Amino acid sequence: MSSADVAMTGAAPTHIVLGLGATGLSVVRYLCARGIVPMVMDSRDNPPGAADLAREFPDVVLGSGGFDCRYLVQAQQIIISPGIALSTPEVRAALDMGIEVIGDIELFARDLKDQSPKTIGITGSNGKSTVTTLVGLMAEADGKSVGVGGNIGTPALDLLGKGHELYVLELSSFQLETTQSLNCVAATCLNISEDHMDRYTDLVSYRFAKMGLYRQSHLDLYNREDELTLPLEPGNRESFGLDNPQGDDWGIRDGMLVHGTSEIMPVGDVALIGRHNVANVLAAMALAYAAGISKAAMVKVAASFAGLSHRCERVARRNSVTWVNDSKATNVGATAAALAGLEDYPGKVILIAGGDGKGADFSSLQPLLEKVATVITLGRDGHRIAALKEGAIEVQDMAQAVTRAAQLAEAGDIVLLSPACASLDMYPHFMARGDDFRAQVEALDGQ
Repeated sequence: MSSADVAMTGAAPTHIVLGLGATGLSVVRYLCARGIVPMVMDSRDNPPGAADLAREFPDVVLGSGGFDCRYLVQAQQIIISPGIALSTPEVRAALDMGIEVIGDIELFARDLKDQSPKTIGITGSNGKSTVTTLVGLMAEADGKSVGVGGNIGTPALDLLGKGHELYVLELSSFQLETTQSLNCVAATCLNISEDHMDRYTDLVSYRFAKMGLYRQSHLDLYNREDELTLPLEPGNRESFGLDNPQGDDWGIRDGMLVHGTSEIMPVGDVALIGRHNVANVLAAMALAYAAGISKAAMVKVAASFAGLSHRCERVARRNSVTWVNDSKATNVGATAAALAGLEDYPGKVILIAGGDGKGADFSSLQPLLEKVATVITLGRDGHRIAALKEGAIEVQDMAQAVTRAAQLAEAGDIVLLSPACASLDMYPHFMARGDDFRAQVEALDGQ
C-alpha cells in the first residue's frame, strides 16, 4: 500500500512501527496483544515480512515505499527499526515535534520494569554473538529457563511471556540509541573498533551509543585491554582480559582462567580457537557468574562449545590445509582480532578479505598483515586492503580467491576468510558469503 493509500485509511494511528522485517513483526505482535493496532511504514516497496503481516494481522495497515510524515507527527509513539537512522528527515521531524521514538528493546525493558533484574546485556564491535550464545548455554547447563535473542536470533519481544528467569540479549549500537530503561544484572561492552562509519560521524559517536548500556546495568564489565570499553561514569565495575587480573577481576594466571584468586579451568581446555575467543569465554563467565550461574556449568560449556557458523569456523581440512570461515568479520576490528588470535600459529596464514568497507580506515590492519604470508582480496574495497600488503593478489570473486589460495597453501597452513568488510556489494548477507566460501572449498575436491 502506498503512502497515498495509507492517507485514505481514516484517523491517524497512535502508534507507528517504522520498518518491518522480523523486528517490526515482533513489535506488531506485542502491541496487538495489548489492544493497540499500529500502522507499519517501510521505505521498501515490498519489505520482508509483508506476507506474514497480512496473514497474521489483516487489520494492520502497511505503508510501503516511504515514510508518511503526516502520520508520524501525529503519533503518540514511534517504534523504530534499528536499521533506520534517527537522522532520517521524517524521523527528525517527528522528534522535533516531541513525538517519542523508541526501539523494540525499550519496549522489552518497560515490560520488565516492575520485576527484579533478570537481563544480561552484551554489546561491542565484535564477539557479541559468541558471548551471548556462551552465556545462554551456560544458563541452560545450570538448569535455568533462559531466553536468548535481541540482535541475534529471536527478537527480544518474542522472548517475553514464556516464563524465563533470565534473558541474555545481544545489543547493537543502533538498538542502544533508542534504549534507556534496561535493568541489567550485568552488561558488557566487549571491545570498540571502527564500524558503521557510514552511519556515525566518528568513532566517538559510535562509542557513545555503546556506552549507554552501562547506565542501565548493576554491574559494568569492561575489557581492560581496550580502554574505549571503560565506562564513562563511575559505577560497580569488573574487568576481563588475557593477563593476570587484580582484585576480583577475570583473566589468566599460570595457564589457568581465573576469577580473582579462584582458578576456573586450564586455558588449553577451552574449545574455541584463538586468543580473542579465550577473552570471549572470560567475558561470558563473568556475566554468567553475576547471574548466579555455577562454575561447573561455565566450565562444561567452555570446554565443549566450538563456535558459531561464520565466526572463525573451521569448514574443512584439505591436504593438511585448514580452511576457516570468518565471514562475520564485517569490520576491521573483527579481522584484526582473528589475525591476532593466530599470531602463534606455526604454519603460514593466507588471508582472503574485501567487500564493502562502510567507510572504514583499513590502515590499522597493516602491522598484522606483515605476519600474513599472502593476502587475496575481492569486492568493492578489496583494492584498499591489497594496497597494505606487498604482493597482494586481487581477484574477481570467491571462486577465484579459493582457487588461488589452494594453489599457494602448503601442508600445515591456514586459509582464513576474514573480510574486514560488509558483504552487501556481492552477497545478500555475510552468511551467503560464508556459504559460498564453504561451497568453493568443497568444490576443490573435484579439482
